[in-house]
This record gives sequence, C-alpha cells and structure tokens, in this order.
Amino acid sequence: MRRKVFEIGGIVAAVILVGFGVAAIVLGANGRSTVKTDLAEQKITGTPDMTPQAIKSEAAKAGLDVSTLPIPSCTVANQAIDTGSKARCFAQYMTIHALEATGGLYYSQMPRYATANGKGTNEEAAALKSSTGTPVENPARNVWIDETALSTALNASYMADQTSVFGIVVGIALLLSGVGFAILAAGGALRTGRSRPLPEEEASKGARVGSHPELSAS
Repeated sequence: MRRKVFEIGGIVAAVILVGFGVAAIVLGANGRSTVKTDLAEQKITGTPDMTPQAIKSEAAKAGLDVSTLPIPSCTVANQAIDTGSKARCFAQYMTIHALEATGGLYYSQMPRYATANGKGTNEEAAALKSSTGTPVENPARNVWIDETALSTALNASYMADQTSVFGIVVGIALLLSGVGFAILAAGGALRTGRSRPLPEEEASKGARVGSHPELSAS
C-alpha cells in the first residue's frame, strides 16, 4: 500500500513541477514580448555617435576628460531600440550627452540658481531674477532631470527583460525536473522495496527462526 502511495505521490509531484515550469516559461516569454512591443512603440533610434569611438571624440571636443567618463562598450548607432539590452546601452550614451551639455557636471555638482556669467550660484541674492523677482533656476539642472527620468525608464525595460529571461530559465529547470521525477516514479525508483530488510523485519525474522529449533540448527 505504501509503495502505491509513493508512486502516485511521485507522479503528482512531477505533474505539478511540469505545470509550474510551463507556466514560468509562458510568463517569461510574454514578459519579453511586452518589453519589445513597448520599446518599439516609442520609435527610439540610436544617434550616429552612439559608438565607443565616436562618443569619445565628441566628448573630447566638448572639453570633457575622456579618461574619467563612463564610456559605454556597446554600440546602438542608427539602430532601433527594441530590446532591453539596447535600451540600457542607449541610456548609457544619454549620460555622456548630458555630461556634454553640463560641462561634465552631475546634478548634485551644479549650483541651484542661474547667473549672468553662466557659472550659477546657490545664493539667491546673486542669482538672476525673473520678471516676478524670484531667482531663476539653473537650466542646466533640468538636463539631468530629463536624462534621469528617461534613463530610468530605459533601465527598467532592461530589468524587465532580464527578469523575463530568468523566469524562462527557471521554467525550463522546473520542466526538466518534473520530467525526470516522472521517469523515476514510473520506473519504480521511488518504491519502498529494499534489498536489505529494516531492523524490525530482521528482529521478526529472528524470532520466527528461534521458535523452530530445526531451522536454527540448520
């Protein structure tokens, strides 16, 4: 009876693993498809300078220290951005473009207010004034606000794409595990039959032999 229970339990476990594996693969594939569709709808195309060599030359012309810049190693020049990997690459080049526009300064390094000499200041009294008399915000900081918003969305696409790939890999692993489990269960590997009896079985056998002197003598 126990043998039958183990066999049925093994088959049930195998079916569950196969079901979860198939579901994970389907969900992962749907996730990747959604990422590609959403990116394609944005109609984003890499600019001609989005190659490592071209962006280095452009950054140097802008007066930036190329040796300290996070130069991307990927290339998306004139390519449609329709995958998570391309979206991440595009976001990396956007960072270089933003640095070119701000003279190599990040958002946290730039003064809050604009000044007539273009250097900016954190002092309201020294800032340019609008028609209402309020200090004018440093426009260069808006470059980083836009860049951060767009690159975050692109990097989120990359994360979603990688998560989908992970789901597909896990699904394949579950599927193979389920198939293997089914083979073991169907082949009898999970049965309770043993070549060596359990201790209680040995004790019972010894008691039976002891009760028959003619058997023990032999």
